[in-house]
Amino acid sequence: MKDDGNPVHILVVDDESDLELLIRQRFRQKIRDGAYRFSFAANGKEALDFVERDDRVDVILSDINMPVMDGLTFLANLRERGHDDLKTVIVSAYGDMGNIRTAMNRGAFDFVTKPIDFEDLEITIEKTIGVVRDLRAAEVNKLELERVNRELEVASRIQQAIIPKQFPPFPERREFELFAEMRPALQVGGDFYDYFLLNEHELGIAIADVAGKGVPAALIMSATRALLKAEAMRDNGPASCLGAVNYHLSAENISSMFVSLFYGVLDYRDGIFRYASAGHFMPYLLTADEVRQVPRARGAVLGVDVQSRYEERHIALDRGDALFFSTDGIMEAFNREREEYSDDRLEVLLREAEDRDVRHLVDSVMQDVQRFVGSAKQSDDITAMALAFKGAND
Repeated sequence: MKDDGNPVHILVVDDESDLELLIRQRFRQKIRDGAYRFSFAANGKEALDFVERDDRVDVILSDINMPVMDGLTFLANLRERGHDDLKTVIVSAYGDMGNIRTAMNRGAFDFVTKPIDFEDLEITIEKTIGVVRDLRAAEVNKLELERVNRELEVASRIQQAIIPKQFPPFPERREFELFAEMRPALQVGGDFYDYFLLNEHELGIAIADVAGKGVPAALIMSATRALLKAEAMRDNGPASCLGAVNYHLSAENISSMFVSLFYGVLDYRDGIFRYASAGHFMPYLLTADEVRQVPRARGAVLGVDVQSRYEERHIALDRGDALFFSTDGIMEAFNREREEYSDDRLEVLLREAEDRDVRHLVDSVMQDVQRFVGSAKQSDDITAMALAFKGAND
């Protein structure tokens, strides 16, 4: 039986009138059980017309010597008309090896010799059916893969569309500068960043990393981003926002995926930056005198424990100070020698950066990671973001 439950359709092409009776008698049990279905044609032309009409033919059993159109011409026509995927078993006299060789060169899958040994014929048919089944399964898998890839392309476009990319994001605001870039490891990823004005003097900024990659991570990413923004717009502080987002993700987390997230609020009147972290890598503070990570804010990753609590901290930014945010895809990028990029290398790069322009900072890091990784496959989503405080308008 075929995998789809339909009988295997075998087209027998032979001008001997008594062959049909012999075939039906020999395979009567398989015909009765619905395993085989036979059709018959008296020559290659009839067979070719039949194939053109019926796309359910699985295997062809064809004689070579026939009137009107012989088996060799039939094989050539099958190939010319795009039916070379059909598996044909040639039947000929044992002494006709020259024609059998020609038939094999023209695409025949196998052969049996006359007088037909029906036990050998059945074995040959079963072997041919197995190959046909494997090839058609591979074709189904190929089509399914193409469908999945098309859907992933659509998902990627949707994901890229919801990640903000307008830089500068708020041209009318001169108190700060902001730039970010995300490179998914797959067509869709689990990293995200976001920024939004909360009111006339505060900017919300977030960066996150969902455990895992691909579509499941992207779905969790979208949900987390939407929840965070909704809570932030309720005028909740960073710690309260993370607590609320964690509650919803933990309560509904059927996929057992977790999220690390850093969320901060910049008051661009005075440079006060309040923040909270859900197990995320802390950003670097770049001042005129030093480069260091901001003090750690305690808090577990989102989506694990509904009762997790989050600490809120703050720092004061001076005019010209910058913050550099990233996901662990940067620090954990590997080259072909399986060496890790590391946070030490990132910190050295930031210390050596002469230009504190936000775009330059992000580009420099992304380019350095790419140089380090070289030809190695990207193993995780990579996201970087920089925020510079320019001071209140005079």
